Amino acid sequence: MPDRPDYAALTRGQIAVLDRINAGEAGLPVLQQIVRLAQETLGGRGAGFAEYSADHGRIIAATGACTAATGRRVDRADTRLRDGRTLLIPLDSLNDEFAKQVEGGDVHRMLGARCEVGETIVGSLHVYFGDRDDEPGPEHHAVLELLAGYVGRLYAARDGLPVHSGEQARRQEKRDLWVAVTSHELRTPVTVIKGYADTLSNHWDTLGDVGRHEAVRIINTRAGELARLVDRLLSAASEDGDVGASPAGPFDLAEALRAAVEELPADLRRRIVLDNLPGELPKAYGERDSIATILTELATNAEKHSPPGSMVELCAAADEETLRFRLSDRGVGIRPEHVEQAFERYWQAEGGDRRHHPGAGLGLYLVRRLVERQHGWVSLRPREGGGTTAEVRLPRA
Repeated sequence: MPDRPDYAALTRGQIAVLDRINAGEAGLPVLQQIVRLAQETLGGRGAGFAEYSADHGRIIAATGACTAATGRRVDRADTRLRDGRTLLIPLDSLNDEFAKQVEGGDVHRMLGARCEVGETIVGSLHVYFGDRDDEPGPEHHAVLELLAGYVGRLYAARDGLPVHSGEQARRQEKRDLWVAVTSHELRTPVTVIKGYADTLSNHWDTLGDVGRHEAVRIINTRAGELARLVDRLLSAASEDGDVGASPAGPFDLAEALRAAVEELPADLRRRIVLDNLPGELPKAYGERDSIATILTELATNAEKHSPPGSMVELCAAADEETLRFRLSDRGVGIRPEHVEQAFERYWQAEGGDRRHHPGAGLGLYLVRRLVERQHGWVSLRPREGGGTTAEVRLPRA
């Protein structure tokens, strides 16, 4: 780390940020540029911004050594930032899973600054330094405080940023829509199941083996849809309760993914390309039974926003701390300002085939809850060349 901040980079970066704001841009793309500028100007190994909700924070923008943590739930750091706007914290003093992870990547200290709108702390901006880096001086603190002020301005504009952009009336409108759509979703599989059950009961002898097998297959498929919908509803009904929790332990992630693909509806299963799914991976630690639900929700979301017949690629890999798998489609893509909103209850993006996939806005919300219950995290991002990539990370056993 240089003795002084790179003021030339800071000036260029400020001009670029202001140009984007003056051009009407806002939200996560501009926030990501500020985070990148903080790392570049201060010479850090990585940088990130944690947005705060009532009881926790979440990394919604990150660069360098922290990039993989995008989407990671973390503890709020504002209790440590009460006495000043910036604070240098040794990572080994934090009881936080993310801090332990980046420490393993030769990152040992964090310079943090709180981001405020009036008297409300909306998040904190952090730059991470290695053990061999010099300790940040007063000028480094001042620059980070300046950049944190830019983040506060973005939140004051209330445009395109996740947690603090909603209003009560808008939430009520979403709930009303959710009730209407969920009623439809519940009614559809129940009606189909009852219809085919009646057919089997009343016409068993005349259907023949082919007809009976087809009826049973449809009942099984619709029952699976109904079970997943019930999981969503239970998840949405309680912020804190464990939904369908199963015992956690070591498991083979690649094998669990292959089994989960086999459980997908036939039309969706044919679209999954097992691209770079290794036969040998370290064991993951978590709830193996949850992988089928997580994969189904992510694959259904990819199908909903992709052209008919287009492929969805599934791959997996491991690093020193986590195992990850990704689903990548070539659909309409996700706007950068929506990569966090997509995980909110009842939120639905524009577009997609709503005739065949009406959706109640609960699938991705359920995915995030299932993954975070296992001390992992999930994120969405636009895919280079078009489409969306969903990434799930779970701890290594």
